[in-house]
Amino acid sequence: MRHRLVAVAAITTLAAVASVAAQQPASLRQAIDAAVAAPSRTPANSARDKYRHPAETLAFFGVKPGDTVVEIWPSGGWYTEILAPLTKGKGTLYAAVPSGNAKGVEALKAKDAALYGPIRVVSFPAAAGQAKVPDGTADVVLTFRNVHNWRMGYQQGGQDYSPEAFKQMYAMLKKGGTLGIEDHRLPESASDERETKSGYIKVSTVRRLAEAAGFKFVGASEVNANKADTADWPNGVWTLPPSYALKDQDRAKYAAIGESDRMTLKFRKP
Repeated sequence: MRHRLVAVAAITTLAAVASVAAQQPASLRQAIDAAVAAPSRTPANSARDKYRHPAETLAFFGVKPGDTVVEIWPSGGWYTEILAPLTKGKGTLYAAVPSGNAKGVEALKAKDAALYGPIRVVSFPAAAGQAKVPDGTADVVLTFRNVHNWRMGYQQGGQDYSPEAFKQMYAMLKKGGTLGIEDHRLPESASDERETKSGYIKVSTVRRLAEAAGFKFVGASEVNANKADTADWPNGVWTLPPSYALKDQDRAKYAAIGESDRMTLKFRKP
């Protein structure tokens, strides 16, 4: 019976993914493909498309050129290099950065003011008095490989602040708006303790946090899955590329595995 229930759940999830994909117009995918192919992208970043599948990921999330898009913690701007040309002249792009850490976005602005200058930089999670995304204004909020950081208390003295992070993302979205999450996937059978040390996080944990904040689960995509990643490396997810925490030790082995196995989840604000 248990196996039958698992099979039914898997079929239901695949059906949800297929349904979402079927709703994407060809013009949307063309706009995303053009942004991914933009000549302004850094060649080293483009080389990682084979691991990160940006066109398929953004199409799954339904990001449109005219949207108000919030990128949570863009860091060096890997996805910013795609979202900026996608929304330029049509939508609005926010870069929500940890307080006082906008170096990546500022570097892009200095490099190409015409393309990256319009990006609105705000704080996240925003404390009282800090610039933030106005409540109820975003069509899409995206965060790539960050929920595990919030669980680990990164930049917050080791204290888990993921509930507050989801609360703030919920507030910034319009009704009907989309939350798109990609993160390193920890097997459900792993201990909860590994979520605070390995850089991986369980799908069930992400869903619990999102649904506790009020989000409704829409569907999941396996576009960023990597079956070669067993998620049990000596230095956590940072053992794999691009970090290579062990430096030259077994580097060829980890290069052959590639970047981590990742969940790609879509939620909606009712």
